Amino acid sequence: MNIIAASGKGGTGKTMIAANLAFAVSQHESVSLVDCDVEEPNLHLYFPGPVVSVPVKTLIPRIDTEICTFCGKCGEFCNYGALSILKNNVLFFREMCHSCGGCGIVCPEKAVTEEEYGIGTVEIRKPSTHLTLFSGVMNPGEVLAPPIIRRAKELGQSGLTICDAAPGISCPVIEACSDADFVLLVAEPTPFGLANLRQMTELVRLLEIPAGVVINRSFGRDAVIHEFCEKEQLPVFLTIPFSRGFAEVQNSGSLIAREFPEWEQKFLALYTRISAEVSR
Repeated sequence: MNIIAASGKGGTGKTMIAANLAFAVSQHESVSLVDCDVEEPNLHLYFPGPVVSVPVKTLIPRIDTEICTFCGKCGEFCNYGALSILKNNVLFFREMCHSCGGCGIVCPEKAVTEEEYGIGTVEIRKPSTHLTLFSGVMNPGEVLAPPIIRRAKELGQSGLTICDAAPGISCPVIEACSDADFVLLVAEPTPFGLANLRQMTELVRLLEIPAGVVINRSFGRDAVIHEFCEKEQLPVFLTIPFSRGFAEVQNSGSLIAREFPEWEQKFLALYTRISAEVSR
């Protein structure tokens, strides 16, 4: 089963929830925890330890200008503007390339070959016997997150995988959700939080993935979220109160499921409810 923790904005607590859920379940079965927020991965702050790094590479075109006739077919094919054909030269903009390989297919002179280019790494940590963390890390200056997310998920594929998606509804989030069995939407009970929950709900409906909601930082005034969830037929699985004690635990690098036994049980109950929804 593949569970994704997602939210329409940063700072809602989805990483905290993914970490606590993985920790609680790992006390009873094996879990792969995958950090898909490759621009700013931070799950390792909860689970430090020795690292094994696996490089992530993509393919980029290499133009042999001795063979190239500068016909322009490769540039016409590229929808991303990565190739610009001049009279006697070809300009390649690496940051725009999506590694589709089409330029090599359409080249009549076979002047285009492909070479590997490193865009990031997947850092693997094993903080406990039943928990393994796979953190996708994009190299500074790179822009293509999906191949790194894809590789991190491939390495982390197991019976139970919990992924922490990037915030928002952009391509990295869609890649993280591409093979999800369930999306856990994390929302704050504010007008801004509602707007972002509405965006995420539209996304999971388009992707046809079942979803449920966790309300985080609750002051007990959550009617705006509950009314929306009732209208959209989204179950609210868990409400986490705004708590100075919880903030102190998290700021120390620990987990509320580790420090408060009753919250380990609540995250286990959350997992049970998700499993029941997936099995329906």
